[in-house]
Amino acid sequence: MQRQSHAFSLFIIGTLFFVFGFVTWINSQLIPFLKQVCELQTDTQAYLVTFAFFISYFVMSIPSSYILEKTGFTKGMALGLFIMAAGSLLFIPAAKHQAYSLFLIALFIQGAGLSILQTASNPYAVILGSPESAARRISIMGICNKVAGMIGVFILGTILFSNIESISENLNTLEGAAYKAELQILSSRLVMPYIVIAIALSLLALMVLYANLPKIEAERLPKDQPKTIFSYTYLWLGVLAIFAYVGAEVIAIDTLSLYGNYHGINNDDAKFFSVLSLIALTVGYLIGIIFMPKYISQRIALVISCLLALVFVSIAIVTPSYLSIGLIILLSFAHAMMWPCIWPLSIEGLGEHTKLGAAFLIMAIAGGAILPMLYGGLAEMTNRQSAYWILIPLYLYILYFSLHGYKINKHKMLLK
Repeated sequence: MQRQSHAFSLFIIGTLFFVFGFVTWINSQLIPFLKQVCELQTDTQAYLVTFAFFISYFVMSIPSSYILEKTGFTKGMALGLFIMAAGSLLFIPAAKHQAYSLFLIALFIQGAGLSILQTASNPYAVILGSPESAARRISIMGICNKVAGMIGVFILGTILFSNIESISENLNTLEGAAYKAELQILSSRLVMPYIVIAIALSLLALMVLYANLPKIEAERLPKDQPKTIFSYTYLWLGVLAIFAYVGAEVIAIDTLSLYGNYHGINNDDAKFFSVLSLIALTVGYLIGIIFMPKYISQRIALVISCLLALVFVSIAIVTPSYLSIGLIILLSFAHAMMWPCIWPLSIEGLGEHTKLGAAFLIMAIAGGAILPMLYGGLAEMTNRQSAYWILIPLYLYILYFSLHGYKINKHKMLLK
C-alpha cells in the first residue's frame, strides 16, 4: 500500500518536473525572439531573459521555505502553480506593447512560482525512498523535465520562428508605422501559447490540491546535533556547486541559438539546437537510471560528469563551427548527472534542517541568472565562442566538490 502511495506521489512530482522543464527551457526561444521584437542591441540585454527568470530563485527561495512551513507541501505546490499562471498571463500585455521590461517582470513572476515548487518537490523526491537511490529518482524526474523542454522548445520555436527569415527581410524594407505594425504582428505570436500555459498551470494546481499526497517528513535530529544549519559545511559547498552547475547548464542551452547565428546559421535551423541539448540530457539521465546506484555511486557519477564536461568545453573553444556547436550540445549529456548527484550529497543528514537546506540549494539556482550574463559580457568583449571558457572554472569547482567538498564535516555530523 505504501509502495503504491509512493508511486502515485512520484507520478505527481514527475508531472511537476514536466512543468518545470516546459516553462524553463522555452526561454531559450524567447532570447533570440525578444531580441528582434524588442529591438535589443546587445547579447547582454538579451540574456536578461535568463537573469529575470532565475534571479527570482535567489529572491524567493527562503520565503518559499517559510511559505511551505505554513501551507505544507501540497498547498504550497498549488500556490506556486497559480503564481506561474499569473506570470504567464502577463505576457499578453507585454506582447501587445512590445514592452521588454514587462516581459522580464512576467518571467520573474514565473520563476517565483517555480521557486516554491522546486523548494517543495526536490526534497520530497529525495526523502521519498532510500538516500542511496535518490539520484536515480531525481534522474527520472529529470527525464520528465527534459522531455517537456523538448516539446516546449519545438512547439514555441515553430510558432515564433515560422518564416522568420522572410519576415526579417521584410522588416528591413519597412520604416516608421509600417515597421512598428509588422513588429506588433510578430510579437502577438506569444499571446496564445502563454494563454494555454496559464490555463494548463491553473488546472494542474487544482489537480495537486485534490491529489491527497502523503505527508513525508524529514528525519528528526538527535538532541545533540547542531541546531544551526551553518554548521553543515558540506551543504554550503553543495550550494555553490548547484550555483555553478545551473549557470553552466543554462549557458550550454540558452546561448545555442545566438551561437549558431555567430557561425552563420539562421534562426530557422538554430532553434533546434536546444532540442538536441535536451535530448543529450535525457540520454544522460537514462544512463544514470541504469547504472546508479547498482554499478556506480552517485559521487563517482558526478566525478565522471565533470571530467567529460571539461574535455568537451576545452575542445569546443578551439574547434571549427559545426564541431564546436556539437560539443556544446554534448555538454548537456555531461550535465545530466550533476543536479541528481549534487542534491543528495548536499542534503544528506540535515534532518529537520532539510527544508531550509533545500531552500538554500534552490537559492543557488540564481547561477542561471548571473553566469549567462557574464557569458554575454565576455562574448561582447571577445566573441561567442571564446566566451565559453567561463565554464572551465565552474566544472573544476564541481569536480572539487565531488572529490572532497561533499564530505567536509559530514561524518562528524552524522555520527553525533
